[in-house]
Amino acid sequence: MAEQKTKSPKGGDSKGKAEGTKAKGRGEKVATLPTDPAPKVAVGKPRLQSFYEETVRPRLAKSFALANPHQVPKITKIVLNVGMGDAGKNPKQLDAAVEELAAVTGQKPVITKAKKSIANFGLRAGMPVGCSVTLRGARMYEFLDRFISLAVPRMRDFRGLPNRSFDGRGNYTFGIKEQMVFPEIDYDKVEKIHGMDITIVTTAGRDDLALALLREFGWPFRGETPQRAA
Repeated sequence: MAEQKTKSPKGGDSKGKAEGTKAKGRGEKVATLPTDPAPKVAVGKPRLQSFYEETVRPRLAKSFALANPHQVPKITKIVLNVGMGDAGKNPKQLDAAVEELAAVTGQKPVITKAKKSIANFGLRAGMPVGCSVTLRGARMYEFLDRFISLAVPRMRDFRGLPNRSFDGRGNYTFGIKEQMVFPEIDYDKVEKIHGMDITIVTTAGRDDLALALLREFGWPFRGETPQRAA
């Protein structure tokens, strides 16, 4: 004969209930859904981003008579590029450059590869030739702040950055000779001293607007006394 199960008055299975009670007695935890959502943690804006929104943007709009707020220039991204022509022969040096660039920017770099084969330089298409990082948003402003406040004063024989390195569309590119200017780099762990190119991309569309934008941030142009951001 088939075994008959005795149901509880509430319609549940008495056998299942007994097993559940037994499991509870063994100390097993029963998963429950949270009654209230987890509180959101407020994240503050970087110092230079707040300075741009509160001070730089109104100044530029007034100085250039820009009625439309979308005409006011802003920085959209910063690109750091490390070129190493001998990366194919010395992969360890490329790995070290990747680690250093990640420490400086707080973001994982991308390996750049040769697009064409050049026999005179011993390059083949697809060969790694360096690494690069593109910064946007909060990391972009944090890097810009650290570069102006910490890296620039560490440059040897520094006389200012060139004020003519614009491309005609409001983008600014300059180079540094050694990565040691960044305080994130440990001198004892450096295998090879190398430079890098840094490009600041803006929405200015013209060089005079981009020049004024960088000046407002306290950019150390050659022959000028920069005004530090508050």
